[in-house]
Amino acid sequence: MSTEDGGRPKEYLRFVKMSLSKEELRPQVDKLVQRFLGLSEPSQSLISTAVRCLIKGYDQRKTVDKLSTYLDGSKADKLTDQLFKNFIYDSDSKRKSRKRHREDEVSDSKKFKVEEHPNLPVAGQPSPGQLTNMQIQEMMANAQRMIEERKKQMLMSGALSQISPVSSNLSSSTTAATPSTSSDASPSLSENKARIAQLTAMIQAKLSSKPTLLTNWKPDDSKQHKPAPLILDSEGRTLDMTGKEVHLTHHMPTLKANIRAQKRAQFKMSQEKVMEELYEQKFYDPRVSAKTFQRPRKSFKFHDKGKFEQLAQRLRTKAQLEKLQEEIAQAAKKTGISSATKLALIVPRKEYKEGEVPEVEWWDSYILQSDNYDKYNEESRLEGVTALVEHPIQMKSPCDASQPVFIPLYLTKKERKKLRRQNRREAWKEKQEKIRLGLEPPPEPKVRMSNLMRVLGNQAVQDPTKVEAHVREQMAKRQKAHEEANAARKLTVEQKRDKKIRKLKEDTSTGVHVAVYRVLNLSNPAKKFKVEMNAKQLFMTGCVLLYRNINIVVVEGGPNQQKKFKRLMLQRIKWNEEQATKDGTEQGEKIENRCILVWEGSVVQRCFGDIVFKLCPTETFAREFFKKRGVEHYWDLVYGMSILEASEDP
Repeated sequence: MSTEDGGRPKEYLRFVKMSLSKEELRPQVDKLVQRFLGLSEPSQSLISTAVRCLIKGYDQRKTVDKLSTYLDGSKADKLTDQLFKNFIYDSDSKRKSRKRHREDEVSDSKKFKVEEHPNLPVAGQPSPGQLTNMQIQEMMANAQRMIEERKKQMLMSGALSQISPVSSNLSSSTTAATPSTSSDASPSLSENKARIAQLTAMIQAKLSSKPTLLTNWKPDDSKQHKPAPLILDSEGRTLDMTGKEVHLTHHMPTLKANIRAQKRAQFKMSQEKVMEELYEQKFYDPRVSAKTFQRPRKSFKFHDKGKFEQLAQRLRTKAQLEKLQEEIAQAAKKTGISSATKLALIVPRKEYKEGEVPEVEWWDSYILQSDNYDKYNEESRLEGVTALVEHPIQMKSPCDASQPVFIPLYLTKKERKKLRRQNRREAWKEKQEKIRLGLEPPPEPKVRMSNLMRVLGNQAVQDPTKVEAHVREQMAKRQKAHEEANAARKLTVEQKRDKKIRKLKEDTSTGVHVAVYRVLNLSNPAKKFKVEMNAKQLFMTGCVLLYRNINIVVVEGGPNQQKKFKRLMLQRIKWNEEQATKDGTEQGEKIENRCILVWEGSVVQRCFGDIVFKLCPTETFAREFFKKRGVEHYWDLVYGMSILEASEDP
C-alpha cells in the first residue's frame, strides 16, 4: 500500500505482524533476545528499547543505533536483522529501506497500525473493472496528443477530410485500452466516448470558421530542413551531387596543451615572416637582440608527440652502427690487418743518438713542412723570419710553494739535553723571582719518607704518627697532580684519528704524484679489495679500469703515499698466484700474471675522485672514460704497450 503526502515520494509502510500490542510483543521479543544472546535473564532495558523501536516503526539503521548502546556494533546489527525478520515485513520486499528524513517523520499519534486484508478493497478505491480518475486523465491526454499530431499532418498535406477518422481511431484506442472486464463499467465508457466526440466536433467547427488558416500557412524551412542524401561509391567513399569525392573534416577532442602548441607554431611562422621583412631593411643588425622588460613566465613545457620516439630511434641506429663497427674490427683482427694498422699508429718517432745530426731540426720543421732541407728553395721568401730574438715573459711555475719552505734543524742528543737544562733553569729563575716579589706563595717543602727527620726535625719526634700521615698525604697529592698533567696532555680518540690522518695526508697544492700500473689479470676479489682499501686508507684518488688483459690502476697522491702503494703493488701482493691469458679471453694461451709500472710522474691537479672500479666492454668505451677526465694518454700508453708485446711474441 502506497500513499503520497504533500508531494513527497511514496513510502513503503512496515506493519507489525498480526497487529500485536506492546504487551503481546514484549514476551516474544524477550524470548528472541534470550535465544540470540544465550542468557537466561537478558537486560530489561535492551528488551524495552527493542520493543519501542518496533512499535514506533524505526528503520533498520536507527534501530541498530539504539541497540548499539547496549551491544557492540556487529551484535546489534545481527539482532536487528532477527527482529525485523520475525516481527516486521515490508509491503514491497524488493525495495530496501531508504534513508529517513526529518520531514518524513510524523508523530506517534498520527501513525496507524494497519492489518493486512488482501481480499477486501479499501474504501474510496474503484473496483478491478472500473477506470480510475487517473486512468481517465491519461486517456484524455493521449487523445489530445493524437489529435494535435493528426492536425499537424493535415496542415502539412492540406487534407482536411482526414480529421474524421481521428474519432474512430480514438474510440478504437479507448476500447483497446479498456480491460477485458469493461462490461462491468459500460456507463463510464459511454461517457468517455461522448466526451471525445464532443471535442472532435469543436475542433472541426473552429477549423471550418477559419478557412484561410490552412491556405496561408507555409512550412518553416528551418524546421523542415532535411539532411543531404549520403552518396557512396563502390569503394565506400563519400560523393557529392556532381560525383566528386568529399573530404569530411573530423573534429577530434584535444588537450589545451596541443592547442597552445599549434598557436605557438603559428606565432613562430608569423614571426619568421616579420624577421624576413626586417632582414631586407638596410639598417637592421641581427646580432643585437631586443631585451624584454618583463620576466619570462615559467610554465610547463610539453613535448611534442614523437619526440622521444625519434630520440630512441637515433640511439638504436647508433648502437647498431657501433655493433657493426665492432664486428668489422673483429674480422680485421682475425685477418691480421688490425694489428698492423695499430702498430703503424703507435710507432714512436725516430730517436737520434747523441752526436747524430737530424735531417731537419725541430725548429725548422714547422717552417719547411718537409723531411729534409733538399726541398728548401733559397729564393723563396720566408715570411715572419726576422733578425729579432723573442724573449718570452717568464711565468711563475705552478709547482712553486706560495711560502718559503724552511728545512728543520736537527740537534744531537747532547745538544737537546743542554737545551732542556737551560730552559728549565730559566723557568726556575722566573718562578723564584715571582716568589720574592710576593706574586706567588712559596711552595711547601717536598717531604718524603727518606728525608722526614732531616726536614721536620723535632716535629717528627713529638708526634711521629701525625707527621707520617702528613707526609703520605703530600706524596699522594704530588702523584695525583702528575697523573692529571699527563692526562691533560694525552690526546683524545678524535685527536688521535686526526693526527693519523694528517700524518698520512700530504700537501698536493704544489703538485700531484701519479702512478699508472697495468695488471694482466685482476679478477681475484681479494686482490681487488686490497687495492681499493689500501688506496682509501692512504687517502689516494684514482680508478681501476678492467678490460680483458689490460687492467689499469691509476692512483694520485703525495710522494710518501705513492711509495707505500708502489710497495703494495710490486712486492706485497703475489700476482703470480693466478694465471692470465695472452689475449685476455678464456680460450687464450695461459701466461703468468704480473703487475707492471707503466708510468709515474707529477701533474698540476687531480683528475679523479675516490677510487672506483670501472668495467669496460669495448676499447672505445675505455678510452672515452679517460677522455672525459682529460687523461686519455694513460689509455694510449698502456694499450700501445699491450699491442707491442703481442706483436713481439713469436
